[in-house]
Order: sequence, then C-alpha cells, then structure tokens
Amino acid sequence: MQTPAIAEDFAPDWAAIAVVILGVTAFSVGQGLTYPLIALVMDSRGVSSSLAGLNASVFAAGLATSTLMITRLTALLRGDRLIVAGLIGASVSLAAFALFDSLAVWFIARYLLGFSTSIIFTVSEAWLNTACPDRLRGRVSGIYGASMCAGFAAGPLAIPFVGTKDGFAFALIAVYVAFVAFASVMLGRFAKTRPEASSAGGLMRFVRAAPILALMVVAFGFSDIAAISTIPLYFVARGYSDNFAALVVTMVALPTALAQPLVGWLLDHASRPLIAVGSALACGASFLLLPFLSSEYALLATVSLLGAASFSLYTCALTLLGDQFRGGLLVSGAAAYGLAYALGSAAGSGATGVIMDLSLNAGPLSVGAIMLLFALAFAIGLRRRAPAA
Repeated sequence: MQTPAIAEDFAPDWAAIAVVILGVTAFSVGQGLTYPLIALVMDSRGVSSSLAGLNASVFAAGLATSTLMITRLTALLRGDRLIVAGLIGASVSLAAFALFDSLAVWFIARYLLGFSTSIIFTVSEAWLNTACPDRLRGRVSGIYGASMCAGFAAGPLAIPFVGTKDGFAFALIAVYVAFVAFASVMLGRFAKTRPEASSAGGLMRFVRAAPILALMVVAFGFSDIAAISTIPLYFVARGYSDNFAALVVTMVALPTALAQPLVGWLLDHASRPLIAVGSALACGASFLLLPFLSSEYALLATVSLLGAASFSLYTCALTLLGDQFRGGLLVSGAAAYGLAYALGSAAGSGATGVIMDLSLNAGPLSVGAIMLLFALAFAIGLRRRAPAA
C-alpha cells in the first residue's frame, strides 16, 4: 500500500495544472490535425489504403509500447521532465513529416508520435490529480476534458487554412508543440508538486483494485469511436448528405467541450458515482433514439447530448481516479485508462461496422443497448468504492 503523497485538502498547484492543460491541448491539437492530414497527404501521393491503415496502426503500436513501459520510464526520468521529453519527441516526429517524403521515415515518425503522445497523456493525468485538491477535482478535470475536446476539434478546422502541401501544416504544429515544451519548462519551475513514479506491477494492481473505473473508460472508448466514425456513415447510409455527416462530427465535439466544465462542477457538488451512471444512461438513450428521428435539428441535438454524455464518462473516471488513489498508482491508473480506451475503441469500431452491414438501424441500437448494460454495471460496481492504494 502506498502512502498518500498529498493531503486531502490543500492549495491547488496552479503552475502544475497549467503545464498539464498546455500539454494535453498540444497533444489533442496535434492528434486532431495529423489524423486527417496524414490520410489526405498519403492519398494525394497514391499510397494504398492498406499502407495508410498500417501507418495508423504503427501510431497505435507506439501508444501501447510507451504505456506498457511507463513504470520503467518514470523510474528513469522525473514525471514533469518526462512530459517535456514527450512534447519534444512529438515535435521532432511532426518535423520529420514536414522534412521528409520517404514512406519509411513516415512510419518511424508515426511510431515516435504515438510513443511520445502516450507519455504526455499518461503522466499529465497523474500529475493533474496530484496537483489538485479533492474539493476542486471535478472542475479541474472538466477544464482538462474541455481543453482536450477543443484541441481535437481545432485540429481538423485548421486544415483549410494551412493546406496539405509542402509540409507547412506539419512544420507549424511542430513549432507549436516545441513552444509548449519550452513553456512547460518555464512553468514547471513554479510547480510545488511532481507526479510520482509508477511502481512495478502497478498497472495490474490498479485494474484489480478498480475494475469498474477501467470499464468506465472502455465504455467511453466504445461509444466515442462509434459516435465519431460509425454514426456519420450511418447517416449517409440513411440518405443524408456528406455535409450533414461532417456536421454531425462537429456537433459531437464542440458541445462536448462546452459541457465538460459543467460536468466537472456537478462532480464537485453531487454524487460522483451517480453522475457516472447518469452519463452512461444518457449516452445509451441517445444512441437508441437515433433510428426513430428524421429531423436534422433533432438528430443534431441528440448527437450533441450523445457526445457530451460519452466524454463525461471519461471526466468521471479521471475524477474518481484522483478521489480513490494516490502516489505511483495514479500513473498506473492513467496508463490503464490508455489501454482501456484502446480496447473500447477497437471493439466499438469493429463491432458496430459488422452489425451495420447486417442491419443499418441495428448499429446505433446495439451501441445504445450495450451502453445501458455498462450503466447497470457501474450502478452495481460503484456502490463499493475501490480502496485507496
């Protein structure tokens, strides 16, 4: 059992919180821009769909590698410095996309990008909970989630302005991430807290101690990927325009960002388990409604609620992580969340695609039913709090 690294109530470490939010915003802007940009550039160069898909898989391999190595990495380098190292690694990989046309270099750069962003993501979440007192944990987690959502939304919106030619967009985002790394070093000097190293075996110890929290992130990954990848295709198959399908993705992302600070406020003033269960119920009900609606306005309102409720599961999970754990298990928990999201998103994209091939409306109906089952599991499992580690 680890001794709590911080008191239950204390002055928030605003410098550390600023570093974390800067880092996750850089991570999400980079993700939001590079995912569509790399696909567009590869397509313009005549790269096959299979190779483009393999390149995306290499990014996922980088994510998984650094997540599984997080114990060793935090032992080698202090957490705040590890975040800066991740930002520098991301900047270097983005610069490689701008400077080189070689497909082999792009595969290496994509792997490094995945490796680096996972470090930023995992250590930042642990530090956020270390730097934040419980009385503010929900609100700070909500701002963190809003920054992440806004970054993901801003990335694709930048493409029409920066274009896809000459590597300018990659170079611009590389400079931005490098600037964030520099700002993180400067702000980090004023931080009073530091993320602790993850202990050996901490990943599995966390999953055994808090399986419901890990399952909550699986549910988020499952519903999130269905909302942003499968549901737009569902609307096109129903006869709606491509422009409407693109608007659906925007209406999933932007209201989600706006809703997270409110969700965070609720997490600080109401029952956190109850909000988690309510988020899963609202998400499931929204998916179930989609086949029965035809008005574009009603559909957009429903997907807005769907997106906000889905991401609220992650805000709840992040808040409950800091509520129930201390020390190195915060890093282990954040790493477990990364793997749980990957598992949920893989299941969501694979299963819903197959189901929709069999029956179009069965896609959202099945996702909705599964989310209601998740809500039931949360209602049962969250009755007993995971023991503080």
